[in-house]
Amino acid sequence: MKLPVKKITHWVQNIVDQLSGAEIPKLYFDPKGQAQQWIDQLPQLNHKYRPTPWLSNTHLHLMYFDLIKKKNVQLQYDAIEHLHMADGGITAIVWYGLHLPESTPTIVLMHTLTGTPESMSEVVHDLHRYTGWRIALCLRRGHANLPMIVPKISIFGSTSDLREQIEYIQTKFAHSTLYAVGSSAGTGLLVRYLGEQGEQTPFKAAFALCPGYDTELGFKNVHPFYSKIMTKKLFQSFIHPYSTTWQKTASLTQVLATRSLADFQYRYFEMAGYQSFEAYNQATNPIFVFEKITIPLMVLNAEDDPVCRIQNLEPYKTVIQNMPNIMVVTTKKGSHCGFYEGLKQTNSWATRLISDFLINQHQQELL
Repeated sequence: MKLPVKKITHWVQNIVDQLSGAEIPKLYFDPKGQAQQWIDQLPQLNHKYRPTPWLSNTHLHLMYFDLIKKKNVQLQYDAIEHLHMADGGITAIVWYGLHLPESTPTIVLMHTLTGTPESMSEVVHDLHRYTGWRIALCLRRGHANLPMIVPKISIFGSTSDLREQIEYIQTKFAHSTLYAVGSSAGTGLLVRYLGEQGEQTPFKAAFALCPGYDTELGFKNVHPFYSKIMTKKLFQSFIHPYSTTWQKTASLTQVLATRSLADFQYRYFEMAGYQSFEAYNQATNPIFVFEKITIPLMVLNAEDDPVCRIQNLEPYKTVIQNMPNIMVVTTKKGSHCGFYEGLKQTNSWATRLISDFLINQHQQELL
């Protein structure tokens, strides 16, 4: 007797799911808070994330994301505006969707550790495609070869710089509702800003993609191979091109001798404008102000992330489950910022979730 096609298909799917690590996401939130309603409003939270089967290995997934997918998404941005900060330093805003009506919502995007317009093009493209909204990618000092007139840089960004960037965005689009997204290292800046601002933030909701939580301890947990590679990228992006800028920096030799992200962070505090690592950490680590966030915030981590390790979340699960406005979503697979699904046409499961979450929050805002 022949088995029905539906049963065969279901059986095959179960086998593929087991081999690829497909599972329904785990959710950490306060069941008495507003995050409870997101479960019904966002179908993705109730269904398995099925990673692309041939990318179920975390390292292959990350290599595909970093070496192939990023470079295959070509995006023509509308404009790159350089902004002069209060101390003379230079940041920039990269725009996509400038032609949209002024009242169109704007997503303020905070990029990765060595992010550039090119490396963030896939995220920008996806967020715009799914939401139809304007995207404002906020470049931090030294990124994308920005002039470094002032010898000051922070690998997690500066909340004072971000405030100036947001103020400029609000001036340019006074009637646009603002939402925020942070990716990887950009989540550190996002969460730190939200915690410092509390109820005073203009953002109506935010999403943190692959955060490291405590930025001091998070770097210690990065897989040694990626830690070494990323440290070299920091040299290539922010030190070697600006040798003249740093020539009077006393700690430069010590910084260049580092071989891991944790060591780099412990040594470079002078470049960030602080007298000690302790002062730097106290002023930039998002975990110190995390509990002061008041707006809706969704967080996504993959359990197999080799960069922002899932163990970073463990100390804060209880706190999160007592905050009414925050939900942390974890998936078994997804690697670091990839979360690809599909076979021939791979797309990011994460950017769909980000977009659906923000759209849902905007709809609630309009009620």
